[in-house]
Amino acid sequence: MQLLDVLLTFVHLAIIFFNLFGWIPKSTRKFHFISILLTAGSWFVLGIWFGMGYCPITDWQWKVKAQLGEYNLPSNFIEYFAEKITGYNFSPQLVNVIIAVCFALAALLSVYVNFVRPRFSSKSGHSG
Repeated sequence: MQLLDVLLTFVHLAIIFFNLFGWIPKSTRKFHFISILLTAGSWFVLGIWFGMGYCPITDWQWKVKAQLGEYNLPSNFIEYFAEKITGYNFSPQLVNVIIAVCFALAALLSVYVNFVRPRFSSKSGHSG
């Protein structure tokens, strides 16, 4: 179970990092856009049934942590991880605002580099 917990932590961190920065390399932009759509789908569509901001990976990881004896976990992984590495108890509302702003910026940048910028580049004859 300990190994599964560590694995899920790495998966979480990889997805978060990719959702924040995957729009930058040209080679990952399309996949980044898909990742953003899947994340938004989880948060807002699955969230209708499981609670807004629902993440199946967090759900699985919290079940693993419960089996390891860890309880009273926050509603999201980012708050948990931030508190774990800093020792500080963050406001859930503040964490949710930061998550929403960062996700919205990453989503807008993904739309820009995947759809807006290519349209301008093809009209002006420039590539990039």
